[in-house]
Amino acid sequence: MVIALTKDNFENEVLNCDKKILIDFYAVWCGPCKMVSPLIDQIAEENPDIKVCKVNVDEEEELASKFGVMSIPSIFVVKNKEIIAEKVGFAPKTELEAMIK
Repeated sequence: MVIALTKDNFENEVLNCDKKILIDFYAVWCGPCKMVSPLIDQIAEENPDIKVCKVNVDEEEELASKFGVMSIPSIFVVKNKEIIAEKVGFAPKTELEAMIK
């Protein structure tokens, strides 16, 4: 399951979570974002031990700013309130999976 992350649920979904969290910052008009989105969905289905979230940067500018997102897609892995991995731009599924291992 992929969670739509907003500034309203950020604390509950990210800060109060003890799992690894994969966060995909995207926009609906972004070509590379459209390419990575199904990969993120597959990772969510195949890895129930990981929380997977997506952030629409056009709707959640505050969260994008908090993570320093300058280009999209930007993908972060967070554990214990700390960013432990990040990738900017399209990445193949194998590279995304390596980020959460």
